[in-house]
Amino acid sequence: MQILVTGANGQMGNEMRILAKESQDTYIFTDVNQVEGFETTYLDITNLEAIRAIVKEYNINAIVNCAAWTNVDGAEDPDKYELVEALNATAPENLAKAMKEVDGLLIHISTDYVFGAEPYNTPCKEDQTGTPTGVYGLTKLHGEQKIQATNCKHIIIRTAWLYSEFGNNFCKTMMNLTATKPQLKVVFDQVGTPTYALDLAKAITVVLAKFNGSQTGIYHYSNEGVCSWYDFTKMIALYNGTTACDIQPCHSNEFPSPVTRPSYSVLDKTKIKETFGITIPYWTESLQKCIANLKYIK
Repeated sequence: MQILVTGANGQMGNEMRILAKESQDTYIFTDVNQVEGFETTYLDITNLEAIRAIVKEYNINAIVNCAAWTNVDGAEDPDKYELVEALNATAPENLAKAMKEVDGLLIHISTDYVFGAEPYNTPCKEDQTGTPTGVYGLTKLHGEQKIQATNCKHIIIRTAWLYSEFGNNFCKTMMNLTATKPQLKVVFDQVGTPTYALDLAKAITVVLAKFNGSQTGIYHYSNEGVCSWYDFTKMIALYNGTTACDIQPCHSNEFPSPVTRPSYSVLDKTKIKETFGITIPYWTESLQKCIANLKYIK
């Protein structure tokens, strides 16, 4: 199989690079940014003709879209809205159109932020109506809808609280802060599930291998379990050995933000587990592995 990965220099893209080394499939990694030491083909996914050209050149059978605007607060800037919509909605539509034309598969990464306005207290299911509370979630929801409208073969995977050894993320930030600050306040009234990007990447490779044309649709994937950002931080400090930092729970309103984040966005993963036979690790097990890798890299 010839597989094109977009956003190849981000968290998910880098994890896909690791797995590609062990795969018999051929991967083409693309991004608009070049990173020294990583072979990356330039591709602007807001340009449909550019996508069509690369799909034809490499005879692409599947696209894994890891590219997106992910700055949640920054998306609220009115001057940025068109760009955010282009990256999170128009670009996925372009990828879907290109795959539709060659009868290929699009795997698209979406987010728990398509939920949030309703007071949920049970894990969100795939057919639940999206109620985003900000521009980021709204544009990601638009992207899902545009992909579905093309009627291409697609797997939309909503995930949450993504972290990894790569780029900037909550885990790496808190490893640093708990090592350098005597005290931290972290919100306890936002509940979800951390997701190790490598686990999600492995799930994507399973989907690629087992897709038979009949499983098109939306799926949820995060690690197993539930926690708050406060709980997440406590476990980061424990595994990082920085427990001298006094970590205190606080309310979200103590950290003013231009967007209201979901207070409960736990995802129900039953569908992806049953459809593709995927086993999902518990969140603390995966967190421990990631931190061990980060400490080894140092």
